[in-house]
Amino acid sequence: MQVGPYAVIDGGVELGAGCVLGPHVYLTGVTRIGANNRFHAGCVIGDAPQDLQYRDAPTGVRIGDGNDIREHVTIHRSNKPGEDTVIGSDCLLMAHCHVGHNSTVGNQVIITNGALLGGHVTVEDRVFISGNCLLHQFTRVGTLALMQGRAGIGKDLPPFCVARGVNGMCGLNVVGMRRAGLGAPERLELKKLYRFLFREGRLLREAITEAQRLFGSDSARTMLAFAATTKRGLCADTGISDGTDDAE
Repeated sequence: MQVGPYAVIDGGVELGAGCVLGPHVYLTGVTRIGANNRFHAGCVIGDAPQDLQYRDAPTGVRIGDGNDIREHVTIHRSNKPGEDTVIGSDCLLMAHCHVGHNSTVGNQVIITNGALLGGHVTVEDRVFISGNCLLHQFTRVGTLALMQGRAGIGKDLPPFCVARGVNGMCGLNVVGMRRAGLGAPERLELKKLYRFLFREGRLLREAITEAQRLFGSDSARTMLAFAATTKRGLCADTGISDGTDDAE
């Protein structure tokens, strides 16, 4: 382990092997950190949540292995005992992004500069969140989704979809799906499912029920399961494609 100048590690912190702390990093709270994580200058990890109801409870953060956490990232601990703010493994959190209390970030997630995650946000594996994006508290982002720069969501963003503007979608993250190894037949079925759910004017609940009968790939079932369990509602198709959902 390497600890840079003026870094502070409070007594409740557990650090795995091979971690590197740059100058002025501050690790606090009941924070458990795995192996081979790198914290760049000025990170603040595990500080108190920005919640007026929080009363100094001993709450925590859990971080997996192999993450790269860049300059001045803030990750706040949970607002009550028995829950943690969670970061998975192999993520890249770029400079000045913020992960709010009780949020859960999966594996291989990229959160770019200035993006803000409110409390209780859930981000599934292999999501890409572009610069200065805003995620309202309690929203969910499904696996392999992508948020364009400055997008903002207060509704759930389904797996494999691209967020555009405020609570909008503009097709599928085809590049991300290819990189993840989804074959052409599976990508084609997802395109058909996206149109069926979001571009043909059906009532969402009825469309989900019908689509569960018509679409059977693992990825389609992933999207349908996510859609069926939304509590905040789903982002809506903007009627404007960015072109990626039609490119093969």
